[in-house]
Amino acid sequence: MPTIEREIIIEAAATALFDLTQDYDKRLLWDPFLREARLVGGATQAAVGVRSWCVSWLGMGMEAEYVTFNRPRQVAVKMTRGPAILASFAGSWRFFELAPNRTRVVFRYALAARPARLRPLLDPILARVFANDIADRLRDLKHVAETTTVLVTAGAA
Repeated sequence: MPTIEREIIIEAAATALFDLTQDYDKRLLWDPFLREARLVGGATQAAVGVRSWCVSWLGMGMEAEYVTFNRPRQVAVKMTRGPAILASFAGSWRFFELAPNRTRVVFRYALAARPARLRPLLDPILARVFANDIADRLRDLKHVAETTTVLVTAGAA
């Protein structure tokens, strides 16, 4: 099962970044991978046990459940329903405040392809695709956090 991890330094407070990344009303303002992102089951904010539904620009949807929610340090989710090509998927965000308004953000995925007999072929391909996805997401999060008023208008600056 491949694990993919990328990180970036962002000139913003960890709490502000944590809040922005977990706010599904603001998710599409910075996340280039998604065309839809929402909480399900009547939830209005992310928390352990809350599920989200996200759809990529390619049309693949995934429902994930929060298994960790430690504001402003870490969140983790696991797939509860997803595209046929994924047997399993989990992801986490970690936020390390290095100094006031300077945070290292670490994004990690662990995944396994389906069907199992094709994992030796599919896992490396999926790992490359998801590694690019993570890098793009982090780059765009940095850009939005550092060059727009999203954090200020969210009341999280």
